Amino acid sequence: MQLFVEREPTAMLSVYQQSTTNEFMAVLFTLKKCIEQCPEDLWFEPVVNLKYCQVVFHSLFFTDVYLGPNLAALREQSFHRDNPDFFGDYEKLEDRLPARVYDTAQMEAYVQHCVDKAHRVIAHETQAQLATAPGFDWLQFSRAEVHISSIRHLQHHAAQFSLHLNQKTGVGVDWVRSGAE
Repeated sequence: MQLFVEREPTAMLSVYQQSTTNEFMAVLFTLKKCIEQCPEDLWFEPVVNLKYCQVVFHSLFFTDVYLGPNLAALREQSFHRDNPDFFGDYEKLEDRLPARVYDTAQMEAYVQHCVDKAHRVIAHETQAQLATAPGFDWLQFSRAEVHISSIRHLQHHAAQFSLHLNQKTGVGVDWVRSGAE
């Protein structure tokens, strides 16, 4: 049984774009559910070594970073320029524990920013762009793999949140099968 069918490069690019977008949407919708289902008293409680809200921000921040071409472009986005207090001194880019905390409305807005950005960025990726190294010198793989790694990172934290919510409230977060649904 042949699992992979040979396709024209443009057809395969389209399959990659659609599949990657669907998986980004599924995990971002899962994260949104984790935000919505978190009771106020757990929002500032630790999940591993950071507060729940700080881990949500961390998850979204690095999604935002890696959907972009480089760090300079991150600060130039209208969402960042329109919310300077939200990002402050970009403490997430430093080797220190975060001090800032965030409310659910801020995180819901940030999820929406990442949803919109993922749709826009992935739809415009070319085969050549996906095959090149990303604009981050600490990553030693292709831009295509950066997207997959970002999805895995989001899913890792969404699973932490779901487990945390289940242990604390008895209610977990439902599985989102695909962002295409």
